[in-house]
Amino acid sequence: MTLNHVRPWRNIYRRKSRQIMVGDVAVGGDAPISVQTMTNTATTDVAATVAQVQAAAEAGADIVRVSVPDEASSRALKEIVRESPVPIVADIHFHYRRGIEAAEAGAACLRINPGNIGDEKRVREVISAARDHGCSMRIGVNAGSLERHLLEKYGEPCPEAMVESGLEHIRILEDNDFHEFKISVKASDVFLAAAAYQGIAEATDKPIHLGITEAGGLMSGTIKSSIGLGNLLWMGIGDTIRVSLSADPVEEVRVGYEILKSLGLRHRGVNIISCPSCARQGFDVIKTVEVLEKRLEHIKTPMSLSIIGCVVNGPGEALMTDVGFTGGGQGRGMVYLAGAKSHALSNDQMIEHIVEQVEKRAAEIEAGEAERPAAE
Repeated sequence: MTLNHVRPWRNIYRRKSRQIMVGDVAVGGDAPISVQTMTNTATTDVAATVAQVQAAAEAGADIVRVSVPDEASSRALKEIVRESPVPIVADIHFHYRRGIEAAEAGAACLRINPGNIGDEKRVREVISAARDHGCSMRIGVNAGSLERHLLEKYGEPCPEAMVESGLEHIRILEDNDFHEFKISVKASDVFLAAAAYQGIAEATDKPIHLGITEAGGLMSGTIKSSIGLGNLLWMGIGDTIRVSLSADPVEEVRVGYEILKSLGLRHRGVNIISCPSCARQGFDVIKTVEVLEKRLEHIKTPMSLSIIGCVVNGPGEALMTDVGFTGGGQGRGMVYLAGAKSHALSNDQMIEHIVEQVEKRAAEIEAGEAERPAAE
């Protein structure tokens, strides 16, 4: 057990949704909120794409999406699926044949955009292929590519138009007795996306894929996604998330986990609690945290570490973390283990000692989990 205390005022009551499978990953129902990303290599470059998928999976991605823009990509997808450690979602735009080919290639899920995939007949053919090959699907509504008749009806992209688009395509899938699907209603505008997601969450019990599309670069995109996704998740809306950044897909995964960790919805790796530093600091907090983040990337066990520069808040924070270090005077600080004061340590020994203590604590937590009897 880590020292992550649960209190009633921290509870998030998730919206009840039906559950589907994306490969071996459950989405919806009581399944953990999964984290997704998307490759940005040329799909036809199998080696580069597989390497990116593997890096994302190592960072914690549960599902990875790959664009399938042409026949050559469809052929490459088969090999990518075979070598991927996680389920692959095929991203389909404009040509319904790519969806059929992706299903045949072994994709775990097909993402189709109702605004550009074609008429109902073509969608039905994609549905048939998904059913025949055990694929789930995602209806991917996007404010930037709504159907013409909805833009004419509403005059511009708006939450009502996005919800109506989603419900129209839900009807097509259900009319064809296909129920293994999730839905997203994305926009780059945080307010538009949030309103559309609230609307679709009220209108259907289908699992929801959350995202703020085209959010921007690492800094701006992280902020927009944190605001938009954070508020929706806080409301209990969302079964799987993708943070869309103009950055390395690994960064999308990291940000996704940080959003979920901040809300207590998912726990993975070391959660570092650190102060912004000030003139009271007994050591260089900023540099220390930067080094520790890199040194502790390999830890997957959920646990907490506090790195506080002085004794104003340091001891209090350390009482609530698995491992803690609080700065003191004369080049020394105090180490806390499992929420209790343990021993003094010189600052020049701090990094190596903290890494050692975190690895030891992680091993203890893992051993405790292994010894715990399975639920009946």
